[in-house]
Amino acid sequence: MKVLIAYHHSFEPWCAPAWMGERLEREFAPLISPLKVTQIASDDRLAEEIQDSDALIGWSITPEQLAAARHLKWIHTPAAAVHQLLIPELVASPVVVTNSRDVHGPVVAEHALALLLALAKRLPQAARYQRKKEWAQQMLWDERPRPREVCDAAVLVVGMGQIGREFASRARAMGMRVLAVRENPGKDVPGVDALYSPAQIDEALPLADYVVLCAPVTPSTLQLMNRARLSRMKPEACLINVGRGELVDESALLEALRNRKIGGAALDVCRQEPLPSDSPLWTAENLLITPHMAAAIDGLWQRHYDLIRENLARFLSGRPLLNQVNKRNGY
Repeated sequence: MKVLIAYHHSFEPWCAPAWMGERLEREFAPLISPLKVTQIASDDRLAEEIQDSDALIGWSITPEQLAAARHLKWIHTPAAAVHQLLIPELVASPVVVTNSRDVHGPVVAEHALALLLALAKRLPQAARYQRKKEWAQQMLWDERPRPREVCDAAVLVVGMGQIGREFASRARAMGMRVLAVRENPGKDVPGVDALYSPAQIDEALPLADYVVLCAPVTPSTLQLMNRARLSRMKPEACLINVGRGELVDESALLEALRNRKIGGAALDVCRQEPLPSDSPLWTAENLLITPHMAAAIDGLWQRHYDLIRENLARFLSGRPLLNQVNKRNGY
């Protein structure tokens, strides 16, 4: 039995710590022999090491690597989103895919709520006045939208996976009215006041003071928030994206912001990352940008390890794995 760990990224918190493979091998070697856990820090050895691997813990795989992986039965990704992993060859294969939605859901939901509160309380604008050493009490009041109370405001959560559900419970605890778009609106969701199908999103958008995008990337969600959908939002409503950059037509968003068609926006994700220095998004006055770090917290890898350890135990004993992905649905 061989487990291959290939977590590596330019952003240090996304890289698997060296202790990951050592701990897995130490814990599981007494249970199954021989068990080999190989951890690599770059793609250079992936094509070679995957050939005799039974499980891959990693971000992605190419058609050539998958074809060479004759023993591969399970792939676990450290991300919640899986669109970058689900190549057609993998979708058609019997390889089981699991993701880390339980790891990221609570902390990304917290970040989304922080972005919403920052927009509601005009914190980015206050920070700009602070840098200029201006006591901008009157200016902040005169600008639109004015600082707002979030209690009794309506938030539309698009995508009710783990992140969406975690966000909804937090928003409801703050007294917000929670509307939600999900694939199956017939099932009740705790803490949600009204459910809409994806086909009803145009009906729900005009009702919301805030729109929070938590949906996965699928063919039906690409540029979900386009010019027409942005035009259906209230003039002082705000858009928040903690899903993926592909969910938003960024040129249409810039146009809506510059023309004050919506009240503001906050993005933790962009179509191109890192966002180029010449992107006009940087200078949009009523746009708050965080650099795709909603899930970056101390203790992240211990949470990853707990999930991987549980699923490896299940894998070795033939039990169903947690967080299985429906490869054809894309989430």
